[in-house]
Amino acid sequence: MGSTVGPHGRVRRLVTGTVALLAAAGLVTACGSGDGGGGGGGSADADGVDDGATLTMWTRAATRPQSEALVKAYNDSHRNKIELTVVPTDDYQAKVGAAAGSKDLPDLFASDVVFVPNYTSSRLFADLTERIDALPFAEHLAQSHIKAGTYEDKKYVVPHTLDLSVLFYNKDLYRKAKLDPDKPPTSLSEWDRQARAVDALGGGVNGTFFGGNCGGCGVFTWWPSVWAAGEEVLNKEGTRATLASDTAKKVYDTYRGWVTDDIVAPGAREETGTTWTGVFPKGKVGVMPMPSTTLGLMPKDLDLGVAPIPGPDGGRSTFVGGDAIGISATSESADQAWNFLAWSLGDKAQVDVVAAHKDVVARTDLASNKYSKADPRLVTVNELVADGRTPYALKFGQTFNDPNGPWLSLMRDAVFGDGASVDKDNDAVSASLAD
Repeated sequence: MGSTVGPHGRVRRLVTGTVALLAAAGLVTACGSGDGGGGGGGSADADGVDDGATLTMWTRAATRPQSEALVKAYNDSHRNKIELTVVPTDDYQAKVGAAAGSKDLPDLFASDVVFVPNYTSSRLFADLTERIDALPFAEHLAQSHIKAGTYEDKKYVVPHTLDLSVLFYNKDLYRKAKLDPDKPPTSLSEWDRQARAVDALGGGVNGTFFGGNCGGCGVFTWWPSVWAAGEEVLNKEGTRATLASDTAKKVYDTYRGWVTDDIVAPGAREETGTTWTGVFPKGKVGVMPMPSTTLGLMPKDLDLGVAPIPGPDGGRSTFVGGDAIGISATSESADQAWNFLAWSLGDKAQVDVVAAHKDVVARTDLASNKYSKADPRLVTVNELVADGRTPYALKFGQTFNDPNGPWLSLMRDAVFGDGASVDKDNDAVSASLAD
């Protein structure tokens, strides 16, 4: 996902990134109060200022195509010019941490949305509350990103790129298995039944697949089934896990059943995320959760459908990943930087740049647009933003992305073991979150 899982299925193991975040956490005084230079928290015009300023901006490589498209369109139509620096994803947090310490952050910088709380609590972003609230479409912005970037009742970021977890299903295999290709699963039990029906075709065909040695894959694709049931996976403060609930155990039991009965394509146990999204495009898997950003990368001759990830007994949800973006607290060109952010969320940028590239729009009121209408699957993805969540936890990286962290242990015990240690593993996750 664009967050824990990047476009093209790149799953990042953020061990060094966690260290960088801890370093950044000590930089509160280094960057001031977070009110922002140049009027970062002021009540300037909702459109900002376009007066020919040169602005600097950083994004991580995982979101390069979307960032470059937006920056090019902005530079081609505005007096202000943005100089974009794309940083290798695995180096990004260390670079931000070092720049914060030396007060050398760019005017604008994006972040994997799950790590935004570390930056807001460290006062690295300028307060954008009044600016965001003044936008005529503020209520339609992806609220999961806005919430992730809210700290002490102040808003610090806006959505930049969105990547959602969704179900992909192979319609050709559904037809061969005598399943209705227009009726994807609406519950985990239906998903189980349909995966098993496809798997019964044999001949190298498998029911489903997942990244069983990939913590980021797990949070991205398993947690929505819990949310779909109306339950939480973490407390509001992100300091305690509720990953041993009855609902969560139903999810693990289903996945464990697929492993036990050989419904899963080979390699799930070892899959670290690096080749996770390369399995479905081969046309031999019935139904599996995937990042929405992979839709445009699928083979043209693969007849596939897209559906929300369901809960055990119904419901729908998604992990809203991707990157959020804000103005650095030390920027001296906040009004000009806001001009880019406000424009990037406007109708023209969201439709003619984001939607035109088959990416997820950041506004729920634009879910159906002239580009998405040409592909109903895109409308399905866009509409899911309103049902999605982005978890909030300061210790997210060390707990859920680190391959040596407690979440991956819980995942593997729950699915490849007998599931008997889930309660104990959940306690370990909580201990890591509160550490």
